[in-house]
Amino acid sequence: MLILILKAGCAAIFALALAGFAGLLPVGLSVTMQNIALFLLAVHALELVFMFKHVRLYCGPLSISVILTLLFGLLHWKPLADEQARETRRTRT
Repeated sequence: MLILILKAGCAAIFALALAGFAGLLPVGLSVTMQNIALFLLAVHALELVFMFKHVRLYCGPLSISVILTLLFGLLHWKPLADEQARETRRTRT
């Protein structure tokens, strides 16, 4: 449940940044939301580079996994990594 709330927060930040870019928000709020969105995007891009082996574990197309990682960062790839770790432990026993 917490992951869904955090994903909704990320989506809201990006949506508000886009709304500001379209001129739908006051200038001060628009600039703030765009800066926050750019910071999140930069951090998630770094995650994509360093955690690509986990990003590749997604069952769907790699391009979708890349997009989801850029939007949600560890909220996307961490559950994939955790599932792989559980599978590895199961096969060892």
